[in-house]
Amino acid sequence: MIKKTFLITLTGLILVSCSKEKRVTELKTDDEKAAYAIGLNMASNFKPQGFDKDLDINILKQAMLDKFENKELLFSEDSIQSFLSEYVPKHLEKVAKRNAEESKKFLEENKKKSGIKTTASGLQYKVEKEGTGAKPTDEDLVSVNYVLKTIDGSVFEDSKKQTGGKPADIPLGRVVTGWREGVKLMSKGAKYTLYIPSELAYGENGPAGPNQALIFEIELVDFKPLPKQDAQPQITPEQLQQIQQEAQAQQEKK
Repeated sequence: MIKKTFLITLTGLILVSCSKEKRVTELKTDDEKAAYAIGLNMASNFKPQGFDKDLDINILKQAMLDKFENKELLFSEDSIQSFLSEYVPKHLEKVAKRNAEESKKFLEENKKKSGIKTTASGLQYKVEKEGTGAKPTDEDLVSVNYVLKTIDGSVFEDSKKQTGGKPADIPLGRVVTGWREGVKLMSKGAKYTLYIPSELAYGENGPAGPNQALIFEIELVDFKPLPKQDAQPQITPEQLQQIQQEAQAQQEKK
């Protein structure tokens, strides 16, 4: 059964597509701001799933207009649920395969560039600025500024926007393998760019899509020993996947 949130989001994407020809340059009313905000939210949800590359915006627009104008539909509404139940898993499998191939190609080309170093694990990194002093360990709390990008250069997350410009405090022992390995190479004040293969990041559960290699621009501001009460074991990718599957199962029962 397709989750209700998927169908709601798909409807939102269609709504956004209907306004493609009428491009605005300024948001004047609250309704306009709401429409734009919803559009951004829908795009953010759908891009990691590859729908931006595979769905024809013109067909989405036509479907919406056909419904609004009570025209003869090209697709039976009674069969939408069953069709999407079969289509979505196949689509996501295709996206995972495509992401893996594109990520592999990107990393193969990237490691040839000047200044790129590759570790034994496959992590690639570039030193933008070296720091001084000791380096953090798994038992430390690191204070960092970071930007997460996908291999096409799109910014997926910017820590400063989430913390009001302050460094984010992160227990180093709890992060994914590639991020942890890269930060442990750094000293205070260092700025590195990490190019993390999917298998050293989130694998099929990647925030930017399944099997995506990720780019992290990281500045290590400071670090200190993690308080003992916070010294909890890292959640492994397998445990994370199990938690997500259980949560999804509970959601589908509702």
